[in-house]
Amino acid sequence: MTANEVATAIGAQLIGDDNVPITDVTHDSRQAGRGSLFVAVRGELFDAHKFVPQVIEQGAVAILSELEPPAESQSAKGFPPAAWLQVDNVRRAMALAAAEIHHHPSRDLQLVGITGTNGKTTTAYLVASIPEAAGEPVAMTGTVEYRLGKERKKAGRTTPEATDMQRLLRQAVEIGCRTAVMECSSQAMDFHRCDELEYAVAVFSNLTRDHLDYHKTMENYWYAKQRLFDGRLGSRPKTSVINVDDPHGIELADRLEKEGLRVVRYAVKSEADITARDPEFSLNGMRFRLRTPDAEIDFHSPLVGPPHIYNTLAAVGSGLALGYSLEVITKALEKCTGAPGRFERVPHDGDFAVVVDYAHSDDALLNVLRTAREVTKGKIITVFGCGGDRDGSKRAPMGEAAGSLSDIVILSSDNPRTEDPNQILADAEVGIQRTGKPYEKIADRREAIHHAIAQARTDDLVLIAGKGHEDYQIIGREVFHFDDKEVAREALARG
Repeated sequence: MTANEVATAIGAQLIGDDNVPITDVTHDSRQAGRGSLFVAVRGELFDAHKFVPQVIEQGAVAILSELEPPAESQSAKGFPPAAWLQVDNVRRAMALAAAEIHHHPSRDLQLVGITGTNGKTTTAYLVASIPEAAGEPVAMTGTVEYRLGKERKKAGRTTPEATDMQRLLRQAVEIGCRTAVMECSSQAMDFHRCDELEYAVAVFSNLTRDHLDYHKTMENYWYAKQRLFDGRLGSRPKTSVINVDDPHGIELADRLEKEGLRVVRYAVKSEADITARDPEFSLNGMRFRLRTPDAEIDFHSPLVGPPHIYNTLAAVGSGLALGYSLEVITKALEKCTGAPGRFERVPHDGDFAVVVDYAHSDDALLNVLRTAREVTKGKIITVFGCGGDRDGSKRAPMGEAAGSLSDIVILSSDNPRTEDPNQILADAEVGIQRTGKPYEKIADRREAIHHAIAQARTDDLVLIAGKGHEDYQIIGREVFHFDDKEVAREALARG
């Protein structure tokens, strides 16, 4: 596209060469090469405008910004002078430009977007397993990793920036993917990372307290989640798959149906299009009677615990909405082990269980502890912490959740970041004390995990919560290698 064509598409004021050809768009100065449109975003921590001279030297031919162009940025080292595209909202314009330059790849795919407080990652893995079971390549983005067919790389953030997402989806089309799956975080939707994507299916899992450090109120949080369904991203999903055991889900489903949109309801406790009855749980998985509008079958899964019933039902609804047969769907889901770090057992030869889970909110911690209680004959020993520089209002509720269903709690550090670890522990301690359960405070996470495992006896379960798949710990502004599973294996090896 020419600079003029891009400017017209996104409603920008164009200064400079309107015929310069643009072949890519990026917000990352390291990726800005010949033919690129570089998006200069001013964030809280840094201003990307300082990279403008650098990206022009690298071959970028145009700049997208909310600012007027500085005179010195018009040429550099013999490359053609950069065109400057000025807009009112650079994040919104970035999404529009990325969609235009990559020719709206979501229109050539069946894109599934998943939002909600809990269950997004596991549901994404389950949905992605369905086209794979049908012998098709699939693209996926989420908290743990990004996948493009057989290629996998560690995720930088739950929902990629719009420039990266549109590029990845275009690559997905080029390698023959028919389906792509993505987690849509509330903050990402606020930042327009999900704009100009056309969703075949949108999933709502649930809404509980989280991310209030950013959203400030539950009303704001809920308003952000609804972007996936209400058209503020640019279009509305063809089908919405909604958990109607959640009161927010009922509200959303009722409203969408009144507006004439297609809704698939799923639930365990309520009547719905897709339900589960007579569930049975063990450390080896779960069984239940799966009911869909067209069939009722016995279903089993290697996933453990009640929350995974909801994730499974969401995946069944998504698969049916995408046009896959129930046979292909169940074949996929009965083999899929879900996402790393979600009620993931650490194998060992002992007679007690060690489980790692990503639960980092009070609701998620309650859910994983309920699962642990379902499958544990002995005591539950829980190691958990709360993140620093994040929503402090959930610390005491997390402590109360841990104490309410654990027999022993060991309060430790998560990612303290720039906060005092002992103050974070003190904030969470208030909640544990409400329950009257025995607890210890051990700020060093490695020491806490070793101590928990040393206490375990026959039929006990040690739950190490909060970090899941993460292989790092952030202390101050430094990032250190730290993997709960590795540390647990280290402790188990010591006997």
